[in-house]
Amino acid sequence: MTAQDGSFTTSDGCKISYTVRSAGSERAPKLALVHSLALDRTVWDGVEEQIGDRADILTYDARGHGRSSRPHMVYSSELFARDLAELMDHIGWKESAVAGCSMGGCVAQAFGGLYPARAQALALIDTTAWYGPEAPKQFRERAAAGKEKGMAALIAFQITRWFSEKFPPVRPDVVKKFTDVFVANDVDCYASTCALLGDADLRHYLPAFKMPVAVIVGEEDYAAPVAMAKAMHDAIAGSTLHIIPSGRHLTPIENPDVIAQDLLTLLGRI
Repeated sequence: MTAQDGSFTTSDGCKISYTVRSAGSERAPKLALVHSLALDRTVWDGVEEQIGDRADILTYDARGHGRSSRPHMVYSSELFARDLAELMDHIGWKESAVAGCSMGGCVAQAFGGLYPARAQALALIDTTAWYGPEAPKQFRERAAAGKEKGMAALIAFQITRWFSEKFPPVRPDVVKKFTDVFVANDVDCYASTCALLGDADLRHYLPAFKMPVAVIVGEEDYAAPVAMAKAMHDAIAGSTLHIIPSGRHLTPIENPDVIAQDLLTLLGRI
């Protein structure tokens, strides 16, 4: 598999940094991967390693994250979906399967709703279509805490949500890698993305999905609980539901082998 890094500028002037890994076959399926809140495309490193040369893979840093531009503005799932559509145009992909984790799952749902002809399949991982009536207030409170106390003050809370209790002692290197990414965030962009999630209500898209859809969730996910995954599954005809034992909110990092197999199974349904 060959990898090529690049960047492009969206129609509204935001630079998006990305990586395309080619399987080396014209018949290889295409898979775009969208990361979670306040992290970056390296969320998918372990999954990509497991998939190997069985798919062409696009990863990128969403606007406001990682090595992409960090504009201070109102964010939305639909805006992020447009970024992905324009990125696909840039690299010459007419269509692709799209998998998203947490925030990325919201983007995947918006992409499937706005660009159904381009979404060959969707994987909705550790995510939800709607966080509930209190979400706008709760996510803005989290953003306010980041602004007031600094991003580092949120780390202990994040680790307990991201990973199962057994993971940090075994893989402290991985925990440090992603806490470093988290702390490096622009706090205003973090606030905008928190508001995106708090305000997101993607439920109206779900009944129209005709493409294969896999809903995947960690059994112990407290951020987007199993009940939310089941609600999406129930709303999407023909979708599958996989509950990962002992998984929490970042299963692509903690359980990359499981997620990779689920994604390969989904690609096989296209």
